[in-house]
Amino acid sequence: MSSQKNVLGGPLLACSYAPLTGFFRTGCCETGRDDLGRHLVCSKVTAAFLAFSRSRGNDLSTPRPELRFPGLKPGDRWCLCVHRWLEAYEAGVAPPVVLAATHRAALEVVSLDILKAHAIDG
Repeated sequence: MSSQKNVLGGPLLACSYAPLTGFFRTGCCETGRDDLGRHLVCSKVTAAFLAFSRSRGNDLSTPRPELRFPGLKPGDRWCLCVHRWLEAYEAGVAPPVVLAATHRAALEVVSLDILKAHAIDG
């Protein structure tokens, strides 16, 4: 998976090791056949996004030790499902994006211009 690329065409960089993120829990927003949610967008989550996600049935704030999930707090970086990020964007609560750590497959759903407008890097 190390050959996976980011939305800028470069190597996919790590999103977060603390908390450990990614569908495969490698710290990167890598994807593969089993990643049905397409956890592609490396974001720095905000309180507004966490509340939005909870309102959509995905509580990312509450720790779930049985799933090795610590619960997120504003400022944490996390690999978000690309469709949830787009949904948040359309609702005006999209969290900032780390382009170098966002998988290029996200471009199948969200334009690079939209991602760049929310970028905290490059």
